[in-house]
Amino acid sequence: MKRIKSLLIACMLVLGGATLGAQDIHFSQFYMSPLNLNPAMTGVMNCNIRLVANYRNQWASVLRSNAYSTYSVSYDQRIPVGRYDYFGVGGTFWGDRAGEANFATITGKLSFAYSKKMGGGRNYGNYLVVGAEAGAAQRSIDFLKLRWGLQHDGNGGFDPNIDPMEEGFDRDNFLFADLAAGLLWFSVFDKNNSLYFGGAFHHLNRSNQSFDSSAEDLLYSRFTVHAGGDFLTSNSFGISPGVIVMSQGPSFQVNAGTNFKFILGNSRINYQAFQFGLWTRISNKIESGVLNDAAILSTRFDYNNFSIGFSYDINISPLRPASNANGGFEFGLIYKICGPEKRNVYCPNF
Repeated sequence: MKRIKSLLIACMLVLGGATLGAQDIHFSQFYMSPLNLNPAMTGVMNCNIRLVANYRNQWASVLRSNAYSTYSVSYDQRIPVGRYDYFGVGGTFWGDRAGEANFATITGKLSFAYSKKMGGGRNYGNYLVVGAEAGAAQRSIDFLKLRWGLQHDGNGGFDPNIDPMEEGFDRDNFLFADLAAGLLWFSVFDKNNSLYFGGAFHHLNRSNQSFDSSAEDLLYSRFTVHAGGDFLTSNSFGISPGVIVMSQGPSFQVNAGTNFKFILGNSRINYQAFQFGLWTRISNKIESGVLNDAAILSTRFDYNNFSIGFSYDINISPLRPASNANGGFEFGLIYKICGPEKRNVYCPNF
């Protein structure tokens, strides 16, 4: 009975993903998806161009082929302005699909940022970054794959031929605009040590999310606060702690932890590092406190301008009996293209 109850909870989550109050995507390796985290991180890098790809698959152990699937790709570059400042420009495209009814969101955005040096020297400095993004998104759902109250006769019978549109929904997809803004402060002490913190305000315009064209259900704005750093404690070992706090309507989530970095090579032409991370995700149960949702194990390998990361969420929430502790698998890839750069001020490593 306990297992059946957990499966029913999981089913409710699937249907909940198709409600109008659905929450935004998230990545456990948020540090490997900078433009999805904060538009102010556009162009904040140690090279001229950055290419990023992310993929996440969640709840496959419970939902099988109907698991939550999220992908994202982004491009950004920094453009020197004056002696020490930078202008960043980038673009992000991501998609998300959840549940048997294929509740999906596809989004394309352009982001811009300006990094202003607030103090420091040639090889170190403090920067304030202001960023903004604008784009368009499409939400869709396959109503024919949902079950509705009107299709049940109250005696255990079910008739899938009854028109579900009688429930009041008259469109299965719609387009909407989306705006966001963010701030970032980072201090770089040298090429191996840095500290940053920032905040972002997503869904400034709160677009209508109702599948009923005559109704209004506004998308909750999302507030994000994040911080982290990169600290080398010896020639061969360092730590990269981080935390992200997100609040959206009645929901909030906290990811926190650290990566332990082992330097395998640190010459000018051959940089190699392996990272192993321990993280946790805490979220809230609506109107009934908080829960520790997942423990996250992560690995990352850096080779010169190439980084590849993997993580796995171990479910420790009340859904554990249904999921057998299985959560989400995630993959991240970053490739940076560097060119001649006369100015030596570094940026944090993402």
